[in-house]
Amino acid sequence: MTPPGPVSGVLAVDSGGSGVRAALGVPAGHGTARPAPLTSEEPVRTGPRGIDAGHLLEQLLPMARRLMADAGVGELGAVALGAAGFATLGADLRSVLPSALHRELGVRRVVLAADAVTAYTGALGRQPGAVIAAGTGMIAIGTDLTSWRRADGWGHLLGDCGGGAWIGRAGLESAVRAFDGRRGGSAALLARAEEMFGPVPELPGRLYARADRAAVLASFAPEVGACADADPVAAGILRAAARYMAESAAAVCPDGSEAQVALTGGLFRMGEPLLVPLRAELAEQLPHARAVPAAGDPLHGAMLIAVDLARGELAELALARDERLLHVVTEETG
Repeated sequence: MTPPGPVSGVLAVDSGGSGVRAALGVPAGHGTARPAPLTSEEPVRTGPRGIDAGHLLEQLLPMARRLMADAGVGELGAVALGAAGFATLGADLRSVLPSALHRELGVRRVVLAADAVTAYTGALGRQPGAVIAAGTGMIAIGTDLTSWRRADGWGHLLGDCGGGAWIGRAGLESAVRAFDGRRGGSAALLARAEEMFGPVPELPGRLYARADRAAVLASFAPEVGACADADPVAAGILRAAARYMAESAAAVCPDGSEAQVALTGGLFRMGEPLLVPLRAELAEQLPHARAVPAAGDPLHGAMLIAVDLARGELAELALARDERLLHVVTEETG
């Protein structure tokens, strides 16, 4: 009897402003349990060529090998990676990752996508609508199943309005306003800022030189949420964030009563302080759309894409037609 060949799995990866997550999918009915996803809390650096492929590989390859060993998986049928900033900063990933993953892991089918695409796929699958993906950053993406539209996602220096870094920066600005004695300051946020970061005069030195500045700013967003019930300045920041998110969703959501809007991303763990004003803004700006819960997160979306690619079905999807948002490399295309 011919011995069975190595078990083939698929790898899903989510790279965002707060770090990298990786999960392994194994065939249905295979006796080995799927291992829990692994996380690296170091965001991938951005350099002159955009997102640094080498830095991503330093984190991803050890996680992939550990996941494969834990599950008894000998090979990967496909890898799907969703990366924040891919649409505008993905040149290094496109040129380096497919060949590196083939060399290091033997994989011949790779999808590199904007994290907005994996977020949409995880949240709504193949239904028309829009998704607001908010974590450290913020982007809205929508489709009528024939084309894609995106709004914001420009990074914390040019946009990501309403995202975690935006909320955290606005909260810290209100803290330093209170420290200065200027209008618009918040004593509550000042106290929280000093508790997290130390004396306010030292704050610029703690922020400006850091490569992970966006993640550090976003770490203050939960403090804004915690103050919102009692502090009108914090509540106003969250109302503004909700307005920006709804504006982006309105810019990308297809017309029609069948359109759905879902929310995905870690920022929404803040709960009602953000969700209450966001629901109100969505009802005003998108009265024709229907709010629905997200079926899954961006890592789940990357897993769905990886499974489709391993089965040879990805070419049938509308999301495979926009090279800026989704880059596909297979053994057939090279």
